[in-house]
Amino acid sequence: MAQARDLGPDEALKLRDAGTVQSFEKLNAAAIAKHPGATVSETELEEEYGRYIYQVELRDPQGQQWDLELDAATAEVLKDHQDN
Repeated sequence: MAQARDLGPDEALKLRDAGTVQSFEKLNAAAIAKHPGATVSETELEEEYGRYIYQVELRDPQGQQWDLELDAATAEVLKDHQDN
């Protein structure tokens, strides 16, 4: 079982303000760069094994749903897969 916990908005903002995680605009832009023209439908910040993971759901112009996970500290895309 994965050790992950969802972070609330207040905690997420504190981490952003402290520079621990990238701005949410930058993280969203990194996700959209993988699927140009897509729109963000949902986001979530988790702490998983001591690492902050930013999860993004995108919908591309063709209506396809994509699930991405980014390292919230570096904006590196860790996972990118189509959601059925």
